[in-house]
Amino acid sequence: MDTNRILAELRAERGRIDQAISAIEAVNSTEHHRVGRPPKAARKVRRRGRMSAAARRKMSRLMKQRWAQGKIKPAKASRPARRMNRAARKRIAAAQRARWAKFKAQQREENKVA
Repeated sequence: MDTNRILAELRAERGRIDQAISAIEAVNSTEHHRVGRPPKAARKVRRRGRMSAAARRKMSRLMKQRWAQGKIKPAKASRPARRMNRAARKRIAAAQRARWAKFKAQQREENKVA
């Protein structure tokens, strides 16, 4: 193996890599990305609409008319939450205890065999 040839190829490769890095850094340096909050001039002021007292009265009168005419119906009451009776809870609890007992028995069997 010719070590001088290998060194020359590696130096050439390093030169190409340095050029690529320089080009990428030049592209990134032209863009100024700001970190953090934008300056006050760039922030948009969010204004909320204000309604005059007369406009509120008019809206109120119109809404009352709609309610009176039946165009807007009151929301229906939701069904009451279903409750489980005591006997059902006891059956579920007993079944769960039985499952755990079976699981623990299997664990004991595996520990005895191992």
